[in-house]
Amino acid sequence: MAHLRLKINAAAVADWLATLSTAFPQATFNVSATIPTNEGLLGIVEVQTSDIGRLMSNIEELVEVDSYELLHTDDRMVVFQFTSRMTESYDVLVSSGTVPQYPVSLQNGWYSAQLTASQEQLSEYLDQLTEIGIPYEIVSLTHAYNPSEVLTDRQWQVVTEAVERGYYEATRRCTLAELAEKFDINKSSMSKLLRRAENRIVTEFVAEASA
Repeated sequence: MAHLRLKINAAAVADWLATLSTAFPQATFNVSATIPTNEGLLGIVEVQTSDIGRLMSNIEELVEVDSYELLHTDDRMVVFQFTSRMTESYDVLVSSGTVPQYPVSLQNGWYSAQLTASQEQLSEYLDQLTEIGIPYEIVSLTHAYNPSEVLTDRQWQVVTEAVERGYYEATRRCTLAELAEKFDINKSSMSKLLRRAENRIVTEFVAEASA
């Protein structure tokens, strides 16, 4: 799996919340949740601003917003729940199969989000952003390795046993014969099993690093 941190300028397309945030450039919008529905989107947003009256007036005038409900308000913050039409920026997330980690922050039209998905899904997501004209900036991209996606169960068992017994240490504390005996196979079979596992690990590492 890959972990992507990025910023997207959703105000460049049809995204009412991002556009709304540009009218309050100093305010911080924190999107706590967004859920696709049959009619569009259901979401919860916290806005840190002292201009709450003007904010709510602007929301009431938005034709994209079907309904909203105040959940909390004080002198410097408001939390509201909304139902609205699907936004272009969220539709890209849904179609690419990626899910953001909440909360997602929004300021002056730019969302800052963290996404976790396969390399292929993230590549598709970025391609779709480019296709519909949403500018983005990649902050960081890292990869997490899931052994089950690289090695078979048998290979994983053998490699972890080899590591725990010190087979890969400079001065080996375990021989190939001892590993073979542990798994009730001969030395030749153990050697082939280790080579296949090692080849998969190295190949995956190089592929991910190159990506």
